[in-house]
Amino acid sequence: MAFPRLSSGLQAPGDPIIDIHQHVGYSGRPDDVLLAHQRAMGVTTTILLPAGRPATRASTHDGKANGLQAEALGNDACYAFATAHPQAYRFGANDVPDLDGATDEIGRQIDRGAIVIAEQKFGVACDSPAMQAIYRLAEARRVPVLMHWQFGMYNHGFDRFSTMLEKFPRVTFIGHAQTWWANIDANHRDQTVLYPKGPVTPGGLTDRYLRDYPNMYADLSAGSGLNALTRDEAFTRDFLTRHQDKLLYGSDCNDHVGGGETCQGAQTIAVVRRLAASTAIERKLLHDNATRVFGL
Repeated sequence: MAFPRLSSGLQAPGDPIIDIHQHVGYSGRPDDVLLAHQRAMGVTTTILLPAGRPATRASTHDGKANGLQAEALGNDACYAFATAHPQAYRFGANDVPDLDGATDEIGRQIDRGAIVIAEQKFGVACDSPAMQAIYRLAEARRVPVLMHWQFGMYNHGFDRFSTMLEKFPRVTFIGHAQTWWANIDANHRDQTVLYPKGPVTPGGLTDRYLRDYPNMYADLSAGSGLNALTRDEAFTRDFLTRHQDKLLYGSDCNDHVGGGETCQGAQTIAVVRRLAASTAIERKLLHDNATRVFGL
């Protein structure tokens, strides 16, 4: 089906918000609860990120990563949900990269209207032949790739990802998760520490990827993103200003309420509003950058 353009479409009271990172079936959450959760946060457009096909192999840690290690449902479930709610939902495409036919499956979903390859959360090297096939498909089909970086588990080789950014300059890459956000700090040495605390020294590898590569973007979602935003607020204010055109709001939140202390998605929105240096920067992070990156 043809999905409507959303930048001038359905809007809830207040300024529109695009959430680039949600899941159907997340930790068993029912569909009606997801709908209510997104409305409670004030989100007007949500991108649903599917899991790949179930598989028992090294890249899924013998099945541990099936469902993105979060009970997330796959391509067809995200397509069906977005089709049922076309004014407010879009969907991504995904598969286990080293499965036979992975790029064919992802391409089939792009043909249906998928607007991102995401989230890639598998135990493979970021520069492996399988992942480079994903990047070539993203380049050909002009969709971004969102990657879950987690040391020792997913997308190995973060420190050499610059080679892929240089090899695929026309692909928009979006970084997410623990290792991505831990490395905003130039003094982050122990990569086994996934949620570091305390002051941040600018110039970490993540900071440099965003600074040096026009095709590198960041997803603010999850506990890792919220931890990075709140651990050193003076750093964060400057970081949001310096990378204001590269940062994208996402929730990646399995909460059932859409507010309060248990909802990291709502907390992230609040932090962005509090620490952004201007309303213009806030609007970029919560809406305008995603409109541009995903063509909404």
